[in-house]
Amino acid sequence: MRTSELLSIGEAAILLRSSRQHVVDLCSRGLLPYVPVGRQPRVRRSDVEALIRPALTREQLEQLWLHQAIAGKFVSNPDALLAAAEINLRRLRRLHPEGRAWEWLDRWQVVLEGGAEAVLDALTSSSEYAVELRSTSPFAGILSESERRTVLTALAESRHDRARPMPQEKLERVLRAV
Repeated sequence: MRTSELLSIGEAAILLRSSRQHVVDLCSRGLLPYVPVGRQPRVRRSDVEALIRPALTREQLEQLWLHQAIAGKFVSNPDALLAAAEINLRRLRRLHPEGRAWEWLDRWQVVLEGGAEAVLDALTSSSEYAVELRSTSPFAGILSESERRTVLTALAESRHDRARPMPQEKLERVLRAV
């Protein structure tokens, strides 16, 4: 299965067992990253699959959703958010003068120096590396308390919507069909 494959909103809705409008809402709130292809938004298959069967703990899933919202703000004003992340990174280094956190702070420095695409990947990817990286995020304080609550409420609602699990065979059929 190609994880970098881009899906249409309709294809994502089929995978998520939701309406197209729900997928559009997730995208517009910054909770599901998308890229415009022509005049149509497309979402990464890996991002949609991460919503279907997250292999993340509740805390990691919350971090992912919060960072996806930060990614939405990053797209609007990358220079300001990079500057804020640099300031936070220096503050974190002062707070944690030694230990395991330095390794991840060094990795964040490399990501920040890697440009917008590297930052967006770290903020939105569900890969193991990105999950670990987000646990020491220099993007604290980017979202207001109101924005944080909105994102966490949306996460809770999305989990509630999927209370009835799809049988594995049916999930595999749907994934093959898309």
